[in-house]
Amino acid sequence: MRVSREAIGTYLHAKPENICFMTNATYAVNVIAHSLGKYYLEEGDEIVTTDQEYGACKRAWDEHAMARGVKWVEAVMPIPCVRETEMLERLWEKVTRRTKIIFVSHISSPTAIRFPVEEMCKRAREQGIMTFIDGAHAPAQIDLNLETLGADFYTGNFHKWMCTPKGSAFLWVSDKFLKKITPLWVSWGSWIPTLKDSYFLDENEFLGTRDYSPFLTLPFALNWLTTNNWPLLQLRNRALQLRTTLKLIETIPGIRSMQKDGKPDGQLFMGVVLLPAGTNTEGMKAWLYDQRQVEVVVHKWLGHPIMRFSVHAHVSEADCDRLVQTVKEYFTTKHILERPKL
Repeated sequence: MRVSREAIGTYLHAKPENICFMTNATYAVNVIAHSLGKYYLEEGDEIVTTDQEYGACKRAWDEHAMARGVKWVEAVMPIPCVRETEMLERLWEKVTRRTKIIFVSHISSPTAIRFPVEEMCKRAREQGIMTFIDGAHAPAQIDLNLETLGADFYTGNFHKWMCTPKGSAFLWVSDKFLKKITPLWVSWGSWIPTLKDSYFLDENEFLGTRDYSPFLTLPFALNWLTTNNWPLLQLRNRALQLRTTLKLIETIPGIRSMQKDGKPDGQLFMGVVLLPAGTNTEGMKAWLYDQRQVEVVVHKWLGHPIMRFSVHAHVSEADCDRLVQTVKEYFTTKHILERPKL
């Protein structure tokens, strides 16, 4: 486990003793919400966040913090999304003297929006506010330097873009909080301390009987990235995503950019577009999968019909062209509007 932590620490630009392996990012959010609710948050304190957060994480805060009287305060992020400076100002409009922590996704799950987390963390640190960044979709999709990013807590999944077995993620905790992060359930932990490991790791890593093998694959996953010239593949994936997003917008009437200025984010592997108003998202998703064997995310978020797709190393230019043609076929041959309920 230490060998894996050291390898991941080098990759994430972080000290290995600040990294603990978790089953997934949602579990890590539960750990932090539980610990902060226990040691740091009081009734009337506020958690400032956005309306783009992952539902399971919101539920974790509800269980461990809001149940104690802590308030969940959401900043509305418009769809189509605005520039980073406006995102930051919209978030800060919700900050008050009762704000104790800012919890924001690095890349939002429902909308694939990349938030300016570095500037958020910098401003929060200047005001003495804790920050927790949910980077579930970040590792390998974008480059990370946890020492310079400036957050107090950061979590991310390896089983997405790094292709490790499901159940491999991490929680990074800054030095200031290492001795106050306790596990969701208690095992032997620090009663049987491991050589050279910290209280944080002993308590949160050694949880009794569980499968540790996903974490042990991480050095091999990193070697796979290196062997396959991952920086070059990152550029290729981003370019193909951007090309596909623009084709969807330019060739299919009614499809619009997720960005207000019409410029899709070319730094991600995840592409996203707004679908025509009234699109039957459940019907479209089922038709694409059942009739054309195309799997993408098609859903409604805050009333907006959205399609999100992903470009990884195995996705070809032909695959992306087929996606565009299939979506075009759907909108030209199918009933796209939801029928009113009688």
